[in-house]
Amino acid sequence: MPRLGQAADWRPTETVRLIVPAAAGGSTDVMGRLLAQHLQAAWGQSAIVENRSGAGGTIGTAEVARQKGDGHTVLIGNPGPNAIAYSIFRNLTYKADQLQPVSNMIRIPNIVSAHPSVPIKSITELIAYIKANPDKLTYGSSGTGQSPHLTGAWFLQLTGLKMVHVPFRGAGPALQAALGGEIQILFDNLYPSLPQVQDGKLNALAVTTPERSASAPEIPTMRESAPELAKFDVSSWFGVFLPKSAPAPIVDALNKEVKAMLERDDIKKNIAAMGARADYGTPQQFSDFVQAETVKFAAIIEKEGLQMEVK
Repeated sequence: MPRLGQAADWRPTETVRLIVPAAAGGSTDVMGRLLAQHLQAAWGQSAIVENRSGAGGTIGTAEVARQKGDGHTVLIGNPGPNAIAYSIFRNLTYKADQLQPVSNMIRIPNIVSAHPSVPIKSITELIAYIKANPDKLTYGSSGTGQSPHLTGAWFLQLTGLKMVHVPFRGAGPALQAALGGEIQILFDNLYPSLPQVQDGKLNALAVTTPERSASAPEIPTMRESAPELAKFDVSSWFGVFLPKSAPAPIVDALNKEVKAMLERDDIKKNIAAMGARADYGTPQQFSDFVQAETVKFAAIIEKEGLQMEVK
């Protein structure tokens, strides 16, 4: 109770900078701007979003890791720089213990889809097709080491199958290649693939979260598609971090406002429109989640033998 009381009293004394380690327009940016608007209204202090994209999100993340934990610099994080990067980059300039998880905000499923030119409309059919036609399918993603790529890699590891990975420079080019039949299978975030599925341009095989998506409840999950995928759980998540030195009152005050934002009706509508679900947690719950994500992706990356340089 004393800790909660302290949290209620803390307020920023200058402009709050929300660092988005990605370009404008994506989900990380959208959630950063929603939170900035909420914090500005709640705290009566300016809150601005600064996009610091590049190097898989590690440039902006490293900037926050170097800041003072006075509550005036906030990171909007995602799996790339906050779980995957620790295992895949040889020359990463920050460590996990330099950042303090505050709360997750949303989770969005990844989706597996197939071009209509191949007779595959389910994960079961995909597995059977690969077994009967080895080396005939290629799968695309938004880039090597990104969440969709590692989703595909984990699927192949668990099933003992092989497909050739074709990385693209972003989700847009990967989707266009799938629509054009240049690749047969696409691992992608739920959006922008879902509208193409709904238009009949791609066949949805599964979503990658344990539960079906409210945006497309007819699409089964990976878990229910095959016994070897019973523990499959991959999503794109977007949460809030502070520099490690931030004291408990600041962490709790920010956590409280994330919770309040996610409970607003207008924010719920925005989240639903993204195909996402709210995923608030306490600082400890979010910390445990991020650690579990880091361990999961580290195992996938090690088995794939993936190592990259931050450029």
